[in-house]
Amino acid sequence: MSDNHAVADEIALWMFNELKNAGILYQAAAVEHITSRYGEQYIYVNDNGHASIDKEVKKAFKKLHGGKAAWDRDAFFWGWTSAIRT
Repeated sequence: MSDNHAVADEIALWMFNELKNAGILYQAAAVEHITSRYGEQYIYVNDNGHASIDKEVKKAFKKLHGGKAAWDRDAFFWGWTSAIRT
């Protein structure tokens, strides 16, 4: 496992734990945490001009939540799907 892959997994685990503890994870907060702790190599500017999280990190994050979290495109956060809340 490369160092970058291990760091991507570590970031994804942090994101998952934040989501699990708070029930919601705002992208801005995640970007700020990742940038301050790991540097800008895990952040990029997407086509809409917004700071976004590295695709490998998001892929590892999706594996952790197993599709039970959804991305809200309007408010820029991840939250548990309604099936999980009931």
